[in-house]
Amino acid sequence: MQKPLESLPEPAGVGATPVPRHVAIIMDGNRRWAARQGRPVLFGHRAGAEAARRAVDAAIDFGVRWLTLYAFSSENWRRPQDEVAGLMRLLHQGLERHMDELIARGVRLRVIGDRDRLDDTTRARIEEAEARSIRNERIDVVMALSYGGRDEIARAARKLAEAAQAGRLDPAMIDERAFARALSTAGMPDPDVIVRTSGEQRLSNFLLWQGAYAELVFLDVLWPDFDASWFARVLEAYAGRERRYGARLG
Repeated sequence: MQKPLESLPEPAGVGATPVPRHVAIIMDGNRRWAARQGRPVLFGHRAGAEAARRAVDAAIDFGVRWLTLYAFSSENWRRPQDEVAGLMRLLHQGLERHMDELIARGVRLRVIGDRDRLDDTTRARIEEAEARSIRNERIDVVMALSYGGRDEIARAARKLAEAAQAGRLDPAMIDERAFARALSTAGMPDPDVIVRTSGEQRLSNFLLWQGAYAELVFLDVLWPDFDASWFARVLEAYAGRERRYGARLG
């Protein structure tokens, strides 16, 4: 059972050291969690969806301004068809059942990724949720759906190349800022910290451009067990890091 936030120790650095503005999470471990419970894979994904709701609540309560959740990667389309269909059903149910509550809490929803691979119904529901929440400003919750970092970079490069070929862009003006504006995350701050659960220690094609200077935190907890106390550990770990951005060594 999740501990109430009042009973959690305040993360080191909250107040004294700024809380990270943008936390990005690779939500890993649903399948292993289900296997340990002796339950079907979709049981783990359902529990993972509840953990995502807890993460949003914790981010709001701790004062995080941006939260990006890696919900479904471009590689996940290769999974069994029934699993993919089940994940899409969970997405539909989540938007239908919880969007009113999220909006009431000040959540502005944004979805990044290749929407062309989504069916018309899913795209329509996402667009509706984004439109309904567009005026909220307490926290931006970004869902990376059908998302791959390399694909995003390739799309941005193609977009800039097409603009240059059409004469709308001087190739000499393409710098890091111009490239960032061509990404699906345009207008978003880069993540201050990227978290991965389940004990795995890799980025798995997530925010490859944006995460260039992000702090990395790897947690030995399967995603369905993630709660506010684990979020507090992320903030504690971040508060203990010295961010140098390559300015000096040693």
